[in-house]
Amino acid sequence: MANYIVLGAQWGDEGKGKIVDMLAGKMDLVVRFQGGANAGHTVRIGDKEYVLHLIPGGIVSGTSVNVIGNGCVVDPVTFANELDYLADKGITVTPQKLIVSSQAHMVTPVHKYLDNVLHKKIGTTGRGIGPAYADKIHRTGIRM
Repeated sequence: MANYIVLGAQWGDEGKGKIVDMLAGKMDLVVRFQGGANAGHTVRIGDKEYVLHLIPGGIVSGTSVNVIGNGCVVDPVTFANELDYLADKGITVTPQKLIVSSQAHMVTPVHKYLDNVLHKKIGTTGRGIGPAYADKIHRTGIRM
């Protein structure tokens, strides 16, 4: 059995999502091991388009099991909105198709507030990713 790992060498926006989308239809697992909903990518299958920020693109690309791993930070509101978005697009998400690690850290409204107040000068997205990772590193964060 072959394994593929798609890694970025910079900050993101390198086209990793497109490569994963190309491979996902033939994979058993699509695992996201780090990051949050501060970026995103568009999955195109035929004439349909899906814009995702947190859930791995394999959710629409085949029969793979998709995993949001413990290195990720998860905003529960964004996660719920993305599930609703996929349902509206006709994609059924089940616990057999999507697993969220109980060890992943949660992004809370406090993280978003801190991101907007304290980190505005460094050009963050304001979605609380950095402060959530700070709590993860300090071992003070809330886990899923």
